[in-house]
Amino acid sequence: MELADRYNTALVCHRWNYLACHPRLWLRVDQSVKDLFETGVFPDLKTAVSVARPGDTILIAAGGSHPVSNIQIKKQLCLVGGGELPDETTLICSRGSDSALEFLSTCKLANLTVKAELGCCLLHRSGRLTIDGCVLQCETNPLDFLSCPIVSTAITSTPMKSNGDSVTVLHTRIEGGAKAVLTSGDLVLQRVRVIYARTYLYFWFDVDHQ
Repeated sequence: MELADRYNTALVCHRWNYLACHPRLWLRVDQSVKDLFETGVFPDLKTAVSVARPGDTILIAAGGSHPVSNIQIKKQLCLVGGGELPDETTLICSRGSDSALEFLSTCKLANLTVKAELGCCLLHRSGRLTIDGCVLQCETNPLDFLSCPIVSTAITSTPMKSNGDSVTVLHTRIEGGAKAVLTSGDLVLQRVRVIYARTYLYFWFDVDHQ
């Protein structure tokens, strides 16, 4: 299957959701698993990413918090939270780390909460990054100017290529930090849309070449 097709298939109906989410089809991150020799199950995200093959989907178990720090992702992967809501699957990046996740390839995040105490939640270096139905949180502190949910440093010499660098944000809550997006390459914020819910703002936007 192409990147994230399995996740999209799970949204069709209950039967397709059961088939698409069958444990044998996913790599899983589950801290509660006692048998670490169970095929396709890993105690932490860093180990799962290192073992995954390009095009794999990693299902991260709901409940509790998963520590992450400067995890580099250099292959096409889809990271999906295992709960019904993104708040049920939380990745926490501790103070002193540059980022929770660093992307150097085309990837997708879905149904996840990513928290950063100081630094950025997601660091985009290259590739096409899609953030769908997530929550990105930077902790409130006196150094808010150093906190940013999304940072992109991508620079592309051929911006018209269809497979160039970009960040796409869909139905995502962004909380804390001085700015939602900080770019230091040649990508710019475009096509911003915001929907006001009762308690949150939901964002849709692209970070792409003008």
